[in-house]
Amino acid sequence: MANLPAPVDTRDGADQLISANDVLEVDVFQVDDLDRVVQVDASGQITVPLVGTVTAAGKSVRALEAELERSYGATYLQSPDITVFVKESAGQKVTVDGEVARAGLLPVTAGSTLQQVIAQAGGFRPVADATKVFLFRDYGSERLVMNVNVSDIRAGRASDPRVFGGDTIVVFSSASKVALQNLKEAMGVAGSAARLAVIP
Repeated sequence: MANLPAPVDTRDGADQLISANDVLEVDVFQVDDLDRVVQVDASGQITVPLVGTVTAAGKSVRALEAELERSYGATYLQSPDITVFVKESAGQKVTVDGEVARAGLLPVTAGSTLQQVIAQAGGFRPVADATKVFLFRDYGSERLVMNVNVSDIRAGRASDPRVFGGDTIVVFSSASKVALQNLKEAMGVAGSAARLAVIP
């Protein structure tokens, strides 16, 4: 099963825009004292050692890395190599719909997978068909879709695809499970009617 490509111009997701309240890990190569885990404040800024306050919200990870490298390189370090990783993303959300316990908008972090998001949504409802889970993604001007067999993922026969902010996951129902549930409900009603019939 081929995975969908990462959203356009994201460098495998690294360039999704940073939002207020995101938690970032800033790693300055071979200068451990400058490494930090910081949260973007409500005004969209972070504070890092020596450089001070930097605007992060609205920028891609790549753009923030480049800005930090320029700032550190101007005064403090020679040819700094800085990596920024989004540990928690407040602004990136996916839509989960269909046969899950809690459908709706859910936050995702860098590296979130389809199974993790389904778990966040409370897992499958009893009538869900784990072989009919569809992942939708905007890719430039195109709308791509992939049928994901979660049963194969759980059995180790397929990889768990990564999800990105803006994706939509739809879980379809199993016709046989729906029919069985309807039968059980009908039998329950019939049984109740039979019990009611013998009540004086």
